[in-house]
Amino acid sequence: MILERIRALPGNAQGAVWILVGSLFLSANDAVVKTLGADFHPIQMALFRYTIGMVLLAPWFVKAGRDSWRTERLGTHLARAVIAGIGQAAVYYGVIHLYLADATAVAFSRPLFLTMLAVLILGEVVGWQRWAATAFGFLGVLVMVRPGGAPFDIAWAVALLAAVLFALGIIFIRTLSTTEPPIRILFYYHVFGIALFLGPAIALWQPPEPGQLALLALIGALTCAGMVCFVQGFSVGEASFVGPFEYLRLIYAALLGYYMFAEIPSLWTGVGALMIIASALYIARK
Repeated sequence: MILERIRALPGNAQGAVWILVGSLFLSANDAVVKTLGADFHPIQMALFRYTIGMVLLAPWFVKAGRDSWRTERLGTHLARAVIAGIGQAAVYYGVIHLYLADATAVAFSRPLFLTMLAVLILGEVVGWQRWAATAFGFLGVLVMVRPGGAPFDIAWAVALLAAVLFALGIIFIRTLSTTEPPIRILFYYHVFGIALFLGPAIALWQPPEPGQLALLALIGALTCAGMVCFVQGFSVGEASFVGPFEYLRLIYAALLGYYMFAEIPSLWTGVGALMIIASALYIARK
């Protein structure tokens, strides 16, 4: 019934709804990660994220057949999976040790790093307006981190590293997409992700209780659900219209952080986040 009502909406309205729902799933996932962070290492949680995602996507992979898995760019798939996998673990570390709103706002700095990496790696030409917007966004990051204004928390550096690695992962997707369909990129991303984290997770393994096991599985399910919603949203709506709706994740994160963990983000978080979002929206528009 609900899906039928969504499909009856115009394309952009559909896309906005899907992005809003997907953002809610991802914010809820961050809350689950933070809840489990006191008992489980981010690497163990990352293994569950990839394993459950692989299980949920397996019917799609099987239906596509073996031809969809064949590739001549295995090394590039591996490099992308390693970079994004380390970034995933770094995201979890940041979520655990920072306020949810802070960790979410730092994640929005990804387009800023993407601009620089696109110039350095892909040779893209960027005008002075985008460079100015990028500089303004990084100023917003400094406003949030406030170097010298308070004792520095290494979690800020790890969260920023995660944004850099995910931006680099997007660069790899751009290069892979010239020959590889999305299903193949997803397949090797999960296969190599499981292989990357299996050994370290076993070494750091903490036996979960039944309730904790359900929450660990929920990490993979919520991430997968959020990813599916984003794919659906960008497939039915214009990217320039539906993309900005992701920034409502900051509101979700602030509310979940307040009601679940008694977190009250500082004024500097709000100011810095607005600066980052404004610069990212300008870059996307350009």
